[in-house]
Amino acid sequence: MTLDKMLFVVGNSRSGTTLMGRILGNHDDVLTFGELHFYGQLWSPASTVVFDTDLASELFAKLLCIQREGYRTHGEYSSYLKEALTFCQGLSNSQFHPAELFSAFLSYETLRSGKSIPCDQTPRNVFYIDEIIKQYPQAKIVNMIRDPRDVLQSQKRKWKRRFLGGTDLPFKETVRDWINYHPITISRIWHTAVTAADKFSDNENVKNVYFEKLLSDPVTTIKEICEFVEIGFSTTMLDVPQVGSSVDADKPTKIGINPRRTGQWNISGNNDNIQLGILNSSEVYINQRLNAELMKRHKYTPIFIRPNFLRLMLSLLSFPLKILFALLFNLDRIKNLRETLKRRL
Repeated sequence: MTLDKMLFVVGNSRSGTTLMGRILGNHDDVLTFGELHFYGQLWSPASTVVFDTDLASELFAKLLCIQREGYRTHGEYSSYLKEALTFCQGLSNSQFHPAELFSAFLSYETLRSGKSIPCDQTPRNVFYIDEIIKQYPQAKIVNMIRDPRDVLQSQKRKWKRRFLGGTDLPFKETVRDWINYHPITISRIWHTAVTAADKFSDNENVKNVYFEKLLSDPVTTIKEICEFVEIGFSTTMLDVPQVGSSVDADKPTKIGINPRRTGQWNISGNNDNIQLGILNSSEVYINQRLNAELMKRHKYTPIFIRPNFLRLMLSLLSFPLKILFALLFNLDRIKNLRETLKRRL
């Protein structure tokens, strides 16, 4: 089946992609998938391999496993091989292009749920916008952008999700989140993610949404998104649980957009009298130093801050070792190392 509409919510991690996915998923026609990580992890666009039925079934089974059990918690995909093989054998193809198979998977799960529009909310798809547009001309892409200092703070605390409500996370994922954090790495990835999306700012199928605007004026923001996607708006779309924060504990029974989830890096809210939250002065300094011009372009105002010299030196000296450990710990999530590093760093 050829999908009439496909949605992709992309952006730098911890920029509101999950929140946007939940909002869109409240629409009667939209099925929001979990983070599937098809591009970059399950398949590399640099690959020219065409799959036979066995390889196609394996990929399909992995997607089923991730979707139904969760990206960070899923088990073995082998339990889904029978269902995947049955589906692939039912197709007329004897050879499969991975991008076509991915579309078939989205269609399969969407129809199975009684919906008609799939929404993939994998943040790092921001690095694959060009491929998505070329392979799926009917796709609409919502790109989330957030103040890089709030992103940095959220990433610094991400490893604590296990203790803030993400109790189903394996301990390995907690360790991975702690290893992945370094102010230089996180700041650089924000820069490359925003720059990657900026290349498509004039594309009619790509729309930028600022996390801060979503929180301060959710009704207007989501109405604009619905018009962009060409679906009807309903206020019930905003009835999302307040979960998933790296700073606050989950409140699954509290429904609605929490406007206080922005600007938390600066507790005072005043650029003339800075009072930092979880971040220290060196982390803010590094973040702004690497992103100042891009921040200004997107209306985020850098502040004057004097870094702690010892902490700054520690960050600089620890960076090579930290990024080495991060690479080693994430090799199982990278299909093509050279391509991934080129796109992300």
